[in-house]
Amino acid sequence: MSAPGPVYTQRQMLIFWLPLAASWLLMSAEGPILQAVIARLADMQTQLAAFGIVMSLQIAIESPVIMLLATSTALATSAANYLALRRFMIWVNLLCTAVALLFAFTPIYAVVVRGWMGIPGEIADAGLPGMQIMIFWTAAIGVRRFLQGVLIRHGQTRCIGYGTVVRLLASAGTGVTLAVTSRLPGVHIGSIGLMAGVVAEAVFVTIIARPTVNRIMNAGGEEGAERLSIWEINRYHAPLAATSLLTLMAQPIIGAGLARMPDPHENLAAWPVIWGILFVFRSPAFALPEAVIALLSRTQHQSAIRVFCRRIGIASSVAMGLLAITPLCMAYLSYVAGLPDYLSRFVVPGLILAVPLAHISAIHSWMRGLLMTARKTTVIYWGMGVNLLLMMLLIILGATIQGPGAPTAVIALTASFLAELYYLRKAGRL
Repeated sequence: MSAPGPVYTQRQMLIFWLPLAASWLLMSAEGPILQAVIARLADMQTQLAAFGIVMSLQIAIESPVIMLLATSTALATSAANYLALRRFMIWVNLLCTAVALLFAFTPIYAVVVRGWMGIPGEIADAGLPGMQIMIFWTAAIGVRRFLQGVLIRHGQTRCIGYGTVVRLLASAGTGVTLAVTSRLPGVHIGSIGLMAGVVAEAVFVTIIARPTVNRIMNAGGEEGAERLSIWEINRYHAPLAATSLLTLMAQPIIGAGLARMPDPHENLAAWPVIWGILFVFRSPAFALPEAVIALLSRTQHQSAIRVFCRRIGIASSVAMGLLAITPLCMAYLSYVAGLPDYLSRFVVPGLILAVPLAHISAIHSWMRGLLMTARKTTVIYWGMGVNLLLMMLLIILGATIQGPGAPTAVIALTASFLAELYYLRKAGRL
């Protein structure tokens, strides 16, 4: 029977997790920065709404590659497994890029955005060039998330944060430069900025990961070590990819709901701002699943890791509450985000209601980390199905009764995550 391993202190876990959290925090700043740039350009309301639609669709398309981070963190244990994971990543990238091309250059975009989502015509038309600019966005993300997982598995978390700094400088720098030197519409500028950022980070991570990859390859295959086939990797990853797709479908569903609620233009313009701020305060939790996987590979003592995750969640909700309910909120929206007062009035109620989501996200990440370590990825998939079904029903209800747009979306998100937590705990026996 294997030894339980050391008991990690809260400080040791903080040191391991902090670069991952810093990476997510820096990445979460990318959207608000580009939104602030767009808010200072012509046709601000339409361009902000269109940029939000482009982002929601591109994130849905990239869903199969998002969980490559967790998959490579859990499975990149040997040279043979690394090579199998790399082949798997290439195939997934090719598939997602083909889907992006279909959305950008065929009538599928109009069918989905104008038809299924019910987005007003001027917003849908403004978003199409952004889809065309970002066709290789998913491929760049697939490469860097695969390699980031390899780095995390082998304890190189500090490198992850450096890569995100490169990404943020490239995306923000490109966006600001184009805003000052060109007459391009806001969606064009935002989309080019996002592409510049992910490509720069993918190149940086490829270079910085070389020493770690060389060590893995030079170590060769240990006798008796696990050797995974492509199909075994797919059995592990497919439920996570499906989970990610279901997760990211939430944004188009919310967009479709907001388009059918009162003040659709205002709510569609306000929602990307709410989501961007919420992303910032949930980002510490987003760094937890891979940290949980890596830490549990070294110890069987779960209680200290669980306490750490809860503390991260509480701190995140407290920090978000301090922004949402104090004058800092209006100062940020006016002077940083660049929103006019009439749009800020649509943002603030949603932010206040969203405060508990930061804590809920930390508990959610803890449970998912446990299940991924135990390779119970199918449970995660069905849990997200419960989440999405309830959220869809609540959004439909909100549109039917003509509830307030942004608050209705936040309430639907919160209730659906609570339902998912209940399912994960019961079905995963946590």
